[in-house]
Amino acid sequence: MLTLRVDADTVARTRLAPSPASESVAWLKLTAASGRHPVFGDPGPLARASLAHPDVALLADLLPQNGDTYTPDLLTPQPGTDAQRRDVLDEQIAQIEAAAQDDLETQLFTYTRTHWSRPLRPATRRIAESGRMQRRLANGLARFWRDALSDGWPELRSIIDQDIAQRATAIVTHGVGRALGALHPDIDWTGDAVTLATSWDGDIDVTGRDLVFAPSVLGRPDVVVQVDTPGKFVLYYPAQRIGAGRDRRSGSIEQVVGNVRAALLADLETARSTAELATRIGYTPGTVSYHLSALHRARLVTKVRAGRYVMYQRTARAAGLLEEARG
Repeated sequence: MLTLRVDADTVARTRLAPSPASESVAWLKLTAASGRHPVFGDPGPLARASLAHPDVALLADLLPQNGDTYTPDLLTPQPGTDAQRRDVLDEQIAQIEAAAQDDLETQLFTYTRTHWSRPLRPATRRIAESGRMQRRLANGLARFWRDALSDGWPELRSIIDQDIAQRATAIVTHGVGRALGALHPDIDWTGDAVTLATSWDGDIDVTGRDLVFAPSVLGRPDVVVQVDTPGKFVLYYPAQRIGAGRDRRSGSIEQVVGNVRAALLADLETARSTAELATRIGYTPGTVSYHLSALHRARLVTKVRAGRYVMYQRTARAAGLLEEARG
């Protein structure tokens, strides 16, 4: 059992917050392992195509595989308190880029050796030792987010916000301790500590520190505690009502994250240019161009130059995905 010792100051600073970085890392882990989410299913071709980018591949190489039990905490920074003034993901990406070299080396060289069944690849170690890894990891997270999750964040954020609102009501009605103890069967409140049922024992002093509880959608059903970055404590628990009211037949995250791209694919039975598509679906040419590039990398559209224009058309694979979604 893991015990987090708290005091009145910790309780006063305990908060609930979304973590888009954690959602991205959870989705990337599933993508790299060819896994499926229990509600949202297969990550899909856009997520897999993103793995071809070297910075996304580097990020994926630092995620647990084949029963490994450790994800470096620096990949999922503690969400800050200024979400109203700044985008939470931008803030987390900036924290990754600013991670101290000593913390990075401790997590990658020491903790992975303890908790992984495989050694860190020599090429990955060299990048870490060069001092360039923080920037590349930040870029990899930003790239995977844009390619695979940005379109669907409003719906995922809605699930998270609903969970936070319900927990906040429970705190007002029943108090902090009872509300925290109801987060998950593996989490308990003892009056002076938060305990978590784990396969390893530990006792950590978090007095006077922020303790953040982050509802997780794509990391479900796991409960994860993050304590290895000095002064940064986060506990991730499964959000409530994931998939409530959704049609499970599709089993695809594309139903959640593909609003713009689905509209493009639906309109590309006939070859069309970027400018024509922008006019037809009501987005700027730059936005349309970005999404077409992602669809092309995932082999869901073809492109052919015709005079001054580049014409896009959906592939047979994309047509099959659309048909499956309709069914």
